[in-house]
Amino acid sequence: MMKKYLWSFALSAIVLAGCGKKEEPPTPALAPAPVATAPAAAPVNTEEKVLNIYNWADYVPEGMIATFEKETGIKVNYDTFETNEALHAKLVAGNSGYDIVVPGSVFAKPQIEGGLLQPLDKSKIPNLANLDAPILATLAAKTDPDNKYLVPWAWGFTTVGINKTKVAKALGAMPMPENAWDLVFKPEYTAKLKSCGIAYLDSPTEIIPVALHYLGKDAYSNDPADYKLATEMLAKVRKDVRIFSSTMIDDIAGGKACVAIGWSGDINIAAVRAKENQSKDEIESMLPSTGALIFFDTMALTKDAKHPNNAHAFIDFYLRPENAALMANEMNYPTANKAAMDQINPEIAGNKTIFVEADYFAKMIPPSSFSNEAREAMANAYNSFKKGK
Repeated sequence: MMKKYLWSFALSAIVLAGCGKKEEPPTPALAPAPVATAPAAAPVNTEEKVLNIYNWADYVPEGMIATFEKETGIKVNYDTFETNEALHAKLVAGNSGYDIVVPGSVFAKPQIEGGLLQPLDKSKIPNLANLDAPILATLAAKTDPDNKYLVPWAWGFTTVGINKTKVAKALGAMPMPENAWDLVFKPEYTAKLKSCGIAYLDSPTEIIPVALHYLGKDAYSNDPADYKLATEMLAKVRKDVRIFSSTMIDDIAGGKACVAIGWSGDINIAAVRAKENQSKDEIESMLPSTGALIFFDTMALTKDAKHPNNAHAFIDFYLRPENAALMANEMNYPTANKAAMDQINPEIAGNKTIFVEADYFAKMIPPSSFSNEAREAMANAYNSFKKGK
């Protein structure tokens, strides 16, 4: 799992010369002594046995960190965040204290370009060979040329999640729309669904892009004029939105919202938790007819990581097929690890809202990125919408 280190040693030749008395002819020079070569050194990791990770909440299988610690003797300090904005702010501030972070690909590109991340040493990550080539190609084309900085943790899509029982009751005789985005963006639907709760992810870079997509605009537009159009549309349903959520899984599973804009995996996790809580409600991640917005969450090394060798060791550990399969089986997010597919439970691998079929995958909107100026304009537009102004 670890990158091999090549240690070079300077070779010195020792030439012995003889010395005679002044009146005697010089003694012929001795032949050079054989040069002694140091034995090859085994790879050595001299870092302290510590690794600091900053990842999304509810995104690592139970016991995985403990297994890594036991196997390597490396103590993992594992902290979580709720939004890309929170992670980005820490990286921009500098001296985050983290070795591995897990940015969404929409934020990762400007983080790479801004010098906030460091290139990977791929010779320390042999399990990179397990990754799916088309997904790596997508990341290379849109975010990370030559895949120098990022390793997929998981992927998914931003979509609409519903509590089918409560939504049916709230809509009454009104039929479900063909396009699931109508449930959260069309006033005729939101006016009815507000009775059981509408939740939006509390993040401008999640809400504005799906609103733009719904309007037929470029979801990743950098034009503030487009954000104005999006917020004008959102303003029409603002009074019906109950929650701006950073705890979407609990909000759906706990019944605070019957319809939500959320991440596909979180919606599926909420469905599992609801069943565990013996709820009779059925929670479903939808496949909107006009497509959803695909995302990739990616492991990266911070520019000032103090334990890069330990970080590479963890990334390679995570890319083992059994660990990637464990993530998919427990977290309900698809893995980019093609070598793991035969170890994924059939009910997960066959779930079309986790591993979507090829025809729907083709309809999904691939991730892009925003300029710093666009992110600021988007945040201002979103905050005005959220405040109802």
